[in-house]
Amino acid sequence: MGIRSDVNLLGRTLGQVLKEQEGEAFFELVERTRALVRDVRAGGDDRELRDLIAGLNEADASNLARAFTWYFQLVNLAEEYERVRVLSAQTGVRPQSLEQALLDLKAQGVGADEAEALLARLELELTFTAHPTEMRRRTVRNHLVEVARDIPQLSSPPIDEAAGERIAAHVEALWRTPELRRLKPTVQDEVKGGLNYVTSIAQALPMLQRDLSRAFARVYGRPTDARLPLRFSSWMGGDRDGNPFVTPQATRETLALHRERARELMLRAISQAYADLSQEDETQEDGPAEGGDSAQTPEHAPYRTELRELHNAVRDGRTVELLPRLEALRGRMEAEGQHRSAEQLLTPLLSLARVFGQHLVSLDIREHSGQTGAAVAELLRAAGVEADYLALPEHAKQELLTRELGSRRPLWPAGEPMPEALETAVGPIREVRDAARQVGPGAFGHYVISMSESVSDVLEPLLLAREVGFRVLPVPLFETLGDLERAPQVVWELLSLPEYRAVLGGDVQEIMLGYSDSNKDAGFLAANWALHEAQRKISDVCRRAGVHWRFFHGRGTSIGRGGGPASRAILGQPAGTIDAGIRITEQGEALADKYSHPVLARRNLEQALYGLMLAAARPTQDPPQAWMDAMDRAASSSAGAYRALVDDPEFIGFFERVTPIHEISRLNIASRPVRRPGAPTLGNLRAIPWVMSWTQNRANLPGWYGLHAGLGEIGLETARDMYANWPFFRTVLDNAQMSLAKSDPLIFTEYLQLLGDVAGGERLAAHLQQAYRDTVEAVQAVVGTELLGNEPRLRESIGLRNPYIDPIHRIQVELLRRSRAEEGGLDEYERPLMLSLQGIAAGVRNTG
Repeated sequence: MGIRSDVNLLGRTLGQVLKEQEGEAFFELVERTRALVRDVRAGGDDRELRDLIAGLNEADASNLARAFTWYFQLVNLAEEYERVRVLSAQTGVRPQSLEQALLDLKAQGVGADEAEALLARLELELTFTAHPTEMRRRTVRNHLVEVARDIPQLSSPPIDEAAGERIAAHVEALWRTPELRRLKPTVQDEVKGGLNYVTSIAQALPMLQRDLSRAFARVYGRPTDARLPLRFSSWMGGDRDGNPFVTPQATRETLALHRERARELMLRAISQAYADLSQEDETQEDGPAEGGDSAQTPEHAPYRTELRELHNAVRDGRTVELLPRLEALRGRMEAEGQHRSAEQLLTPLLSLARVFGQHLVSLDIREHSGQTGAAVAELLRAAGVEADYLALPEHAKQELLTRELGSRRPLWPAGEPMPEALETAVGPIREVRDAARQVGPGAFGHYVISMSESVSDVLEPLLLAREVGFRVLPVPLFETLGDLERAPQVVWELLSLPEYRAVLGGDVQEIMLGYSDSNKDAGFLAANWALHEAQRKISDVCRRAGVHWRFFHGRGTSIGRGGGPASRAILGQPAGTIDAGIRITEQGEALADKYSHPVLARRNLEQALYGLMLAAARPTQDPPQAWMDAMDRAASSSAGAYRALVDDPEFIGFFERVTPIHEISRLNIASRPVRRPGAPTLGNLRAIPWVMSWTQNRANLPGWYGLHAGLGEIGLETARDMYANWPFFRTVLDNAQMSLAKSDPLIFTEYLQLLGDVAGGERLAAHLQQAYRDTVEAVQAVVGTELLGNEPRLRESIGLRNPYIDPIHRIQVELLRRSRAEEGGLDEYERPLMLSLQGIAAGVRNTG
C-alpha cells in the first residue's frame, strides 16, 4: 500500500460524496471533464472540452471547480502522509540530517571541540509571517487534519472500516462547508492560525535534541551538551508595514496570546516530567503536579520538589528563571547517575524551555521607514527641537539624531497623551516593553525598518523607543535593487557611529534582505545576484567593523519570492557570510506544508540545520573573478530584458487582461491590503499578488523571466562550469528549473484568449511564449538534463497534477471572460471566481 492506493481511496470517497450530495448527473459531469482533459493532454482535439466549459451554468461551474479543488486537497494530504511514511521508515544515516552534517564536518577536518563551538555560535531563527498565501479557512484545515489522522489506518491491511467512515464523514462535511472566508481575517485570526503549528514543532524539538546528542556521540565518540541552535519568532501582530489593523491594542492582544500558549505548553511539559521523574530515597506516594499547593511533595522526591515550584510559578504567571533552573536540575541528575532519565525524561521539557520559554515566540515590530520618519518628525516638532525634520538633508538628520541619542532626556512630557499618529508609532514599543518585563527579553525580537534607504532610517526607531524607556535593536530591511546596492555603504556608515555602537553593544547586528521587491524591481537573475553581492559586501563591512552579524532572509514560498528548499537556499549563500547564524521567514501555506505533523516538522528543521552547519563551516572565499564578472554582465543583461518588458507602455494592460489580478484583490485571505498606499501602480502592488497572478495563469514569469538573456552573456561552457562548482549558481538554476517545470505553456495559452483587442497584446504574448521556450532550452543545456531530471519525485508530482488542474484553469478563464464582458460582472461571478483561485492554488501547491 502506498500513495497511489491512498489517492485512489480518497478519490473514490469524494466521488461517492458527490453522487450522494449532487446527484449522478453531476458526478458524470466531473468524470467526463476529467476524461476530456486527459485526452487533450495526450494531444487530442480540445473542441469538445471547450464546448463543455462554455456551456456550464454558474452553479455547475462553481461545483466543478470545487470538486477538483477538493480532489487536490485530499491528494495533498496523501502526499503529506507519504512523506511521513517514508521518513518514519528510514534507517541508517538520513541524508541532510544532523548526523550527516556532523559526518561531513568531520570529513572536512572539523574536530569535536570546533563542532561544539560552531553549534554554540550559530542560531537558526524561523519567523512566522502573516503574508496572504494561506487561502484555506481554519474550519477547512481542521477537517483536513482529521482526515489526515485516519489515512494511516487505510495504508495497511486489514483496512479499518471505521476510519474509512470517519474520512467519508469529514469529506461529506467539507462539501457543505464554505471554502471562502466571508470576511477578511483579523490580525488575531492570523496570529492564532500561525500559532497552531507550535504544537507539532513542540513535539519535534525533543526528538531533534536527542538526534543531535546521539549523532555527536556516534561521530565524535564523546557526549556533548550542545543545544539545538533554534529560535522562533513572529511578525503576526507586530508587522505594521502597510497594515492599519496592527494597532498597539492588536500587539497587546498578540503578546497576551503568546504568554497564554506558552503557559499551556510549559505546564503540560512540566506535569509530564513530574509524572516521569519519580525518583526518591524512600517509597512514598505523593500528589500529582496539577494538584496545586495543597498537594505537598515530600522532600525525599527532590526532582518533583523543583518541578512543583516551577509548575506553580508558571501557572500563576510569575516570571521565573525557568531555563537556568532546569539546566541545574539536569546537571544534578547527571551527577547522581540518572543519565538515562535526564536524556529521556527531562529532555522534552528542557528542549521546550530552551526554545519557547515563557514567551513562546519573539514578536518583531516592523514599520515602513516613512512612518517612523514621520513619527520622529512629529516628536521633534512637538518638543521644539526641529520644526521640519523631514526636510533636512541626510547628514543633518544624522547629526540631530545622534545628538539626541546621546542625551537621556525624553522629548515628550511624562504622562501627557500623545497625538494619535505618534501613539500609533510609539504604542507597539510600549507593549513589547511591558511583555518583556513580564516574561523576559525573549518576548520581543527586533524592530525591522522596511524600505531602509539611509542611516537615519535605522536611527529613528531608537529615538521612539527611548520615549518609553526601552532598548530595541533596529534591523534595516533592504528591498529594492537600488537599496541592495547601497546597503553595504549604509551599514558601514551606521557601524561607524559611536552613538549607534553604544546601543548595539556586543549584540549581533541583523540585516534583512527582501527577495520579493528586488525580484519585482529587477527580475529573477538580477535580484539573486544583487542579494549575493549585498551579503558578501555587508559581511566584509561587519568583519572590518568588528561586529558579529546575521542575515535575515525575507523569503516567500514561490521561486519568484525567494522560495525553494531551505537547505538548498542556505547552502547557496556566499561563502563566509554566515556568522552568527541565519534568519528566515516562514509564510502562508509553507507553515502547513512543513509543520502540520511532528515528523514533517522534524525533517524540515533538520534539513535547515544541516544546511546551516555546513554553510557556516565553509571558509570565506570569493568565487573566481571571471565568474563574478560573468554574473555582473548576466545580471545587467537580465535586468535590462526584464525592465524592457515591465516598462513597455502596453505591458500593464496586458498584465491586467491575462492574469486575475483584479479578482485576487477581492480575496479575503489577509488583513493587509494588496497594495501599499497611493494611486494603483505596478510599483505599489505588493509582491505577493504580483507573483500569485502569474502563478494562477501558469506563466510563473517572476521565477524565470530574463534568465535567458543572462545565460547568453555567460556562455554555455562557463555556465556549465559554474553550475558544477558554485553552490550559489547551482541553487539559482535549480530554483529556475522548478519554476519553469511548474509553468504550463498549454494553460497560459488559454489565458491569452482573454486579450481581445488589447493594444500590443499579440506582440507581448508571442514574446513571452518564445522567451519561455528559449529559457527552457538554455537551462537544460547548462544542467545537462530535462527540467528536474535530477529530482524525479518532484517532476512526477507536477506531471500527475497538471491534467487535474486543467479543468479549474479552463473554468477560471471562462468565468473571467464572462465577468469582463458584463457591467458589474465581477460582482455576479465573484464566488465561482474565488473558488477557482483557491482550487488552482491547491493544485500547484503554491499561492504567492
